[in-house]
Amino acid sequence: MRRSLWVEEVFGMVNVIASIRVKEDQRADFITIFKSNIPAVLEEEGCIRYAPAVDIDAGLPAQNLEPDVVTVIEKWNTLEDLKAHLVAPHMLAFRERVKGMVEDVTLKVLESA
Repeated sequence: MRRSLWVEEVFGMVNVIASIRVKEDQRADFITIFKSNIPAVLEEEGCIRYAPAVDIDAGLPAQNLEPDVVTVIEKWNTLEDLKAHLVAPHMLAFRERVKGMVEDVTLKVLESA
């Protein structure tokens, strides 16, 4: 990728790291429901990336393994796009479907430094 395209892609966007702690032994079911919602999210205005990830044991000393956490990696064009995502009908329905599985959610909303 040319550097100028990389700079455009990385800078000026909103990055989100969502950590979702699910109840023990519910991770697989949660991920199945989550993945079923991805196509609707990717159709949203300003959504560039929306993907779940889980820990793997890389054997690195600073790594903190959390087997019951699903990390969602998101990239949005603007903060307004992100805020609209949070109240989109499919997101309200998604949260209703998984509310009994989720123990905690934390967000990091980031801009490039």
